[in-house]
Amino acid sequence: MSNSQARPLKKFLSVAVFLAVAAASLAMAGFAYHSSQEAARFKFAATVDDAMNRIESRLNLHLSLLRSTQALFKVRGREIGRTEFKAFFDALDVENNFKGLRGIGFLGIAKRGDEAQLEQDIRRIGGTEGSIYPPSELEWRTPIVLYEPLSEANISSLGYDMFTEEARRAAIEMAMTSGVPRATARIVLGENTGSAEKVPGFLVFASVDEDGSDTATGGVKPTVSGLVYVAFRTGDLFEAALGSAPLLPVHAEVFDGDASDDNLFYRSPTPPGAAYSEDFRVTRSIVLAGRPWTVRFRPTEGFSEPSSPTIPVMLGLFGLLLAGAIAMVARYQERAYNAAERLHETTEKSLLEKDLMLQEMKHRIKNSITRVLAMARQTAAHATDVNEFSTSFAARLQAMAASQDMLTRSRWQKADLGELLRIELGQVFGKDLPDDMLSGPVVLLNETTTQALGLTFHELATNALKYGEAGNTVGALKVKWRVHEEGGERRLGLTWTESGNKAISPPTRTGFGTKLIDMNITRELYGTIERDYRADGLLVQIDIPLKGLSKTRE
Repeated sequence: MSNSQARPLKKFLSVAVFLAVAAASLAMAGFAYHSSQEAARFKFAATVDDAMNRIESRLNLHLSLLRSTQALFKVRGREIGRTEFKAFFDALDVENNFKGLRGIGFLGIAKRGDEAQLEQDIRRIGGTEGSIYPPSELEWRTPIVLYEPLSEANISSLGYDMFTEEARRAAIEMAMTSGVPRATARIVLGENTGSAEKVPGFLVFASVDEDGSDTATGGVKPTVSGLVYVAFRTGDLFEAALGSAPLLPVHAEVFDGDASDDNLFYRSPTPPGAAYSEDFRVTRSIVLAGRPWTVRFRPTEGFSEPSSPTIPVMLGLFGLLLAGAIAMVARYQERAYNAAERLHETTEKSLLEKDLMLQEMKHRIKNSITRVLAMARQTAAHATDVNEFSTSFAARLQAMAASQDMLTRSRWQKADLGELLRIELGQVFGKDLPDDMLSGPVVLLNETTTQALGLTFHELATNALKYGEAGNTVGALKVKWRVHEEGGERRLGLTWTESGNKAISPPTRTGFGTKLIDMNITRELYGTIERDYRADGLLVQIDIPLKGLSKTRE
């Protein structure tokens, strides 16, 4: 392909570079966003595990009452009276230890037509009329003989035949035939007994055998003398489980069986957070006394994600800025290439100059982009928001630009150390610097040293303005340098002194500015830097070899 054919394609190079870098940056931002969402989902799943542990622990604690009551009736049987049962209930301190428990009771059992003994038990134990209600044509009669807490409002529940109600009957039959506790579906407690308190809840039944055995198989056996049961208020039970400190940022829904509105047991009063999608919904299953439940969780507004959602946005914005910068560089490189190509068409000498110029420019652009990328990454990592990132990044670019400007004026040959200090300190403290602030011989620096020291002086001056008294007190900052010989090697020693009435304490963490200074001095220039935080200010001593630098003039 000839040069004339390649020129139209080169016009689109900067656009192609911009699109490629922008696409890569946006992809990186999207990946960061996806990763932050995955981390948030993992954190919420762990919170759900905590909530499920609380629910299961609360249910197991309450079911322990059923086993205790079952053991009491296995031992005492029909000999237990209302006073003894009340003392047993009061000793449990239900109000403080078993929130959500509505009461504990005992059901007698007899074939239809053999209710006389049960009615005598109700009169003898419960102290009421002893009649069993409502009328029933079913095979079994299971009236309430004992119940606590018993009050004037619910005493009418004694004698109520639970076998007449479908949901209770299903659980009673399974408890009698299996010999293990069985739970009912969702019911309204007090609805059929004339009680003044009617609340949603459920019951759990366990059979009691006359011979002391609590196991029955192959159908109802004559040894089953009754059933003990516990009644739970659904709302109070789950609020007690999930409301203990520390509060969990979860919105819970509990269903009897499948998750549908008809099977809803309980719903948390705190609504789910509007910012969280269906991806954050977590569903778990639990089996209580043979009955499966479904528990569904969503995060509330109190849920905090492990990483800030602004980070992907910052990455995306930075990527677009970087794409624009690289596209501009590509555009300038294209123009430089075209200019060198025109020179090539004139003379062979122009061709040699063009090749040298391109190689020089590529090298400098690569170094500059590498520095800009490193500063941008580190500045973004230590910034708390976009404004802080923009301010810090712009200041460091300005410091780098000042060094570049000095080198440009000298055709990239040399830069005076004293002039470099005046430019960098003037950007921070103003152009009118005291005459005695800087002192030392003339030292000419090469390109690498100029750029490294320019950024170093900018960071030191910025810190002095922030934390010292250099910006408020004349003479608070002194910078001196000298050339000395050590081990047969000529070296530059620079002393940066901040003085005043305020002590400067060592930082508790190493920021990017400090890392940038150390990297420039130790890695870029192979020198040393020491900091002395004193009661009257800060002393910084920098020592770098003069090998590779321009000669000095004393």
